[in-house]
Amino acid sequence: MKWSINEALSLVSRRYRFLLRSWARESSLDIGERLHATIITTGVAGAPATFLHNALLQFYASCGCTRQARRVFDEIPHSHKDTVDWTTLMGCLVRHDMSDEALLMFVRMRRCGVKPDEVTLVCLFGGCARLGDLAVGLQGHGCMVKMGYGGVLKACNAGMDMYSKCGLIGEAKRVFDEMKGRSVVSWTVILDGVVRLEGVKNGRVVFDEMPERNEVAWTIMITGYVDCGFSQESFSLAREMICEWVHAYALKRKEKELNIMVGTALVDMYAKCGRIHVAHKFFKKMPQRNVVAWNAMLSGLAMHGLGRTALDMFPQMFKEAKPDDVTFTSVLSACSHAGLVDHGCFYFRNLESLYGTTPKMEHYACMVDLLGRAGRLEEAEVLVRKMPIRPNEVVLGSLLGSCSIHGKLQLGERLLQELVQLDPQNTEYHILLSNMYALAGKQNRANSLRQVLKKRGVRKVPGMSSIHVGSQVHRFSAGDKSHPQTREIYSMLDEMIRRLRLAGYSPNTASQIFAGCDSLEDDAVEEEEKELAVISHSEKLAICFGFISTRPGFPLYIFKNLRICQDCHSAIKIVSKIYDREIVIRDRNRFHCFKEGSCSCSDYW
Repeated sequence: MKWSINEALSLVSRRYRFLLRSWARESSLDIGERLHATIITTGVAGAPATFLHNALLQFYASCGCTRQARRVFDEIPHSHKDTVDWTTLMGCLVRHDMSDEALLMFVRMRRCGVKPDEVTLVCLFGGCARLGDLAVGLQGHGCMVKMGYGGVLKACNAGMDMYSKCGLIGEAKRVFDEMKGRSVVSWTVILDGVVRLEGVKNGRVVFDEMPERNEVAWTIMITGYVDCGFSQESFSLAREMICEWVHAYALKRKEKELNIMVGTALVDMYAKCGRIHVAHKFFKKMPQRNVVAWNAMLSGLAMHGLGRTALDMFPQMFKEAKPDDVTFTSVLSACSHAGLVDHGCFYFRNLESLYGTTPKMEHYACMVDLLGRAGRLEEAEVLVRKMPIRPNEVVLGSLLGSCSIHGKLQLGERLLQELVQLDPQNTEYHILLSNMYALAGKQNRANSLRQVLKKRGVRKVPGMSSIHVGSQVHRFSAGDKSHPQTREIYSMLDEMIRRLRLAGYSPNTASQIFAGCDSLEDDAVEEEEKELAVISHSEKLAICFGFISTRPGFPLYIFKNLRICQDCHSAIKIVSKIYDREIVIRDRNRFHCFKEGSCSCSDYW
């Protein structure tokens, strides 16, 4: 049988496309690259009608190779680029933290007259959600309605998530209310937004209305309760979740999946509630463990500063599960919290070559935090400036925090200018810099910075500490006198401070700022005011309430919404020894377990 050139070309190209699709599903990059080389050298791809460049684009995008995917995309003639090609590249860019470039691709796509489909809109909304770009998100929503995709479930879910991540929960609810059909994903998206933006109380109303709940919804609620210090509610909800899973999986007779899901939920819950040793015990008893279970355990160890334990366990993971992006975020975070700089650098350097994982924004954030905590700020800044993706506020904010710890004022000033552009409403960065000015003896500049915030009507987020006693959550702010047992709490505080002073404690008022001093007498009065303010910080009040409300020796678990200050950290170490109490405090970054005069963080936080 004699084949014509066109028939042979069609047959070969069809076979190549099939192979590329197969290897894309398996992320077999090396084999695919060799085939790409064969396609180039044989000249098979020369005819656009073979659509091999389109198949190569799909292949590289599936493997996460943004640079190669873009190069192949640019080689496809405009006449042979369709909506799928544009959407494929957009999705690849969004997944690999290049959302700003993905949005530019959408603009180019529209200018070229290519009509987006519902998948394009999902990618667009995902990019807007990651960047917090409401302007483009609004255009995307308008496009969705005009093109008749307002009733498409996935597009609506992505639109809701975009509005939620941009802080417009009202708009997210409007999309939700207008949906004719809702999936469990729709409910979960709106639940996540309500918990983050309206609080766990309103979130519970949505949660109770859900006709069906997945593990993500349960996790959102349990984590929401834990973050607010509602440990009793989180345990209660976890028990309810496990009962539901047991019932559902008993019907399906999938004992293996049940063991993994229940075990993982328990590990995650106990770790987030400060009971890391209990979490570790449950983890070791699990008969089967998948990557999610391992991630929960490693993340918990990282939060508690048990970096060496996490690194000792990590090699065992390869026998049971393949590490993913989340795994390496937990590993790098564990290195950061424990000060294991060399180990962290090793894992980061070998992410791609040894472990096949492309570094993402979260990995860069961990590395900047790791280097910054260790005082290697020059290296951290070089890493930020050389990032292949634009650093977000988490990366820059982490570097600013390290500047605050190590007194790098000039770098801190530069970073603040960049952070203001990214998130002008975030007061934390201004407060950090004003504290740096105060510590550097530049009181006037510290006061001036806070006055600017005051004139703009921007208020500092108040520090709040919560403690769960007697099936009820008790919250305290600095200097709080609204609690029914205020007299007893402050009496206990006076007694505690007296014993602390006898043990050598002296209040650290370095970063406490009060404006306006004109004389030495004023300075003395101001210093006294600063001491009083520091002494009555929210976590000290919560501890005193715990002392008068629980039996001697009973461990205290306290949750704080901000980073614990140096004075409270030093004071609570002494308190744990004087009163022979284990005091576990979770601040916004990690857990601190104070026991017998020391902290689990080894003063490295």
